[in-house]
Amino acid sequence: MARLVTPGRHRIGCFGTLAVGVIGALLGGFLGEAVFDEEIDFGWDLKPFLLAVAGSIVLLLGLNALSRR
Repeated sequence: MARLVTPGRHRIGCFGTLAVGVIGALLGGFLGEAVFDEEIDFGWDLKPFLLAVAGSIVLLLGLNALSRR
């Protein structure tokens, strides 16, 4: 989902995409707990899904910014 939303060409491959998704989901969950001040359950619900996608987008944009330097 994050690769569909972020602009540009991504040269991270299949395993890189998987890693960005997993790490981004954890990042989004931790940030969601800090911002909303409530425990985020990692079951299937719209809120954790959107947090996971947002975390993956932030991570992917950061990786793109670092790779351009």
